Amino acid sequence: MAKKSAVNRNQRVKKLVKQYAAKREQLKDIANNESLPLEERFDARLKLAQLPRNSSATRVRNRCEITGRPRAYYRKLKMSRISLRDLGSAGLIPGLVKSSW
Repeated sequence: MAKKSAVNRNQRVKKLVKQYAAKREQLKDIANNESLPLEERFDARLKLAQLPRNSSATRVRNRCEITGRPRAYYRKLKMSRISLRDLGSAGLIPGLVKSSW
């Protein structure tokens, strides 16, 4: 099990990303629009820099839904390889055949 503080911090970052997603998208569109004047685009960049750093989607760490483990994460299953193995051994994942020899 991962540290509770790390998991909770990641939850706070996810909340901030969701809260500022529309504003960030709008400012990025303005900043990347080459038909607008340079000063307007620069102002959009400055406003984007004023937003909290943790509101950027790249700050979110993929973690296992079950244990909170940050490494060996399968995106499609939203869990780590260890959790997948444990659930597979218990027969809780339909269609998964765990082989061992």
